[in-house]
Amino acid sequence: MTVFLTFNAMNVYHERARGGHPLLFWEPAVWEGSSGIYFLALSPAILALTRRAWLGDRPLAPRLAVHLAAAILVSFGHVLAIGIMRWASYRALSNDYDPLEPLGDWPYELRKDVMVYATIVGLYVGWRYLRAAQRPATEALPDVLEVRDGPRRHFVPLAEVVWVEAAGNYVELHRGGEGLLHRASLAAMEQRLQRAGFVRIHRSRLVRREAVAAVESKPTGDFVVRLRDGRDLAGSRRFRRPLLAD
Repeated sequence: MTVFLTFNAMNVYHERARGGHPLLFWEPAVWEGSSGIYFLALSPAILALTRRAWLGDRPLAPRLAVHLAAAILVSFGHVLAIGIMRWASYRALSNDYDPLEPLGDWPYELRKDVMVYATIVGLYVGWRYLRAAQRPATEALPDVLEVRDGPRRHFVPLAEVVWVEAAGNYVELHRGGEGLLHRASLAAMEQRLQRAGFVRIHRSRLVRREAVAAVESKPTGDFVVRLRDGRDLAGSRRFRRPLLAD
């Protein structure tokens, strides 16, 4: 961020000088620095939202809509925050600055801010997938899953979990007839449990392969998974091949 902002400040300084509107040497640093501080401060919130509206989950359209709305809000907060920070910096250096000036340039700032937001989200999603791909295949998988329920913690043996279903910002772990909510995305649980024998049968459902007693196909290409305890789960045709693969 420091390198990026330094070069941006240098470019602004030289472009204004060539255009016949020279700036004081510290002004571009204040302009670019205020933006950098804002996005660095907001990054943890953006990453938290990215985990909640994970782009690897389906349906994708509502998650993209969440991120688009968030990018617009982030941009609006950006023009307000940098106006205040620049006003305070100019005031400290005995100069004047209108704190609402960036708000007048919001359409211009919005285009840049959406790109910055998309870059932060894209880098984070890519890093998460890269980290998962580089995890050694021989890495030990914990036999017990820690599930937090307010001040309480449940330690659920993975061998007891039969199937997992998405439930908003949570997943529900089913152990026989009992369900337990766990705060995680289904995509994260799929990555974590695939080496424990779980496979996705629906965009919102995972099942332990060894718990499947039979698979019944439908004319539409969808299917029904019958578990060994007699329960039936609906499966989607796009996930039929992974389930039946050796």
